[in-house]
Amino acid sequence: MSDRLALSANRQPADDYWSQSRQPLVSLAFLAPLLVIYEVGALWLGNNNTVAIRNGADYWMRSWLGGLGFGQIFLLPGLLVVGLLAWHVIGKFPSRVSTETLAGMFAESLLFAFALIVLGQLQDLLFQKLSIGRETLAIGELSTMSRAVTYVGAGIYEEVLFRMCLLPLCYGLCRVSRLSVVWSAVMAVLISSLIFSLAHYVGSAADTFSIFSFLFRTLAGAFFAVLFCLRGLGITVGCHAAYDLLVGVLFAPGG
Repeated sequence: MSDRLALSANRQPADDYWSQSRQPLVSLAFLAPLLVIYEVGALWLGNNNTVAIRNGADYWMRSWLGGLGFGQIFLLPGLLVVGLLAWHVIGKFPSRVSTETLAGMFAESLLFAFALIVLGQLQDLLFQKLSIGRETLAIGELSTMSRAVTYVGAGIYEEVLFRMCLLPLCYGLCRVSRLSVVWSAVMAVLISSLIFSLAHYVGSAADTFSIFSFLFRTLAGAFFAVLFCLRGLGITVGCHAAYDLLVGVLFAPGG
């Protein structure tokens, strides 16, 4: 059985679009412009108060690093870059990044972002059908440009924290607990999605809790988790950032 699986894997083209778009070096190339926009934007728009611009996941990870004595401004994005490069080297992936692949990843990101918007609309219709009260997801009091920068950061660092780090950790703990591969994957998606949703209601800038927003964020977390497993980090970040920008800036009142 293992021999047949290995043979099947060897037959999978390592350099076609579907494989290449999931590779760490390609993800890094896709994320690099977003990372620059967010880091430079936070410093420029935040002036002496970058905390107001920075995404919560970014702020938490910087705080954890600061608690260990590592408070350098560009350490966190540097660790992300080094981590993806190390993953590329250890995995012995091809060192090739094509503009066609990056363009395809951008198109996929938009497609999945619109799919998530549809999911939110379906939940809205269900709540109306059941006559359950709902609240509009908070937009915030920042300027449009500041919100846009924050949403780009959410796409990057929430996916790094909750999908790239937490999801495999949950899966590993489930496997150690002797759950099957399938149940470990299901539980990892569920647990990481619930934590992702709950995290939006923690801290000084936390949103007001509502069943509607909690359920949607849990569904969105599961959506991103499955997307991460199937399409890799780059497209998942692109989808998350695109969704936040569409809903929080482009389609928002006054956006």
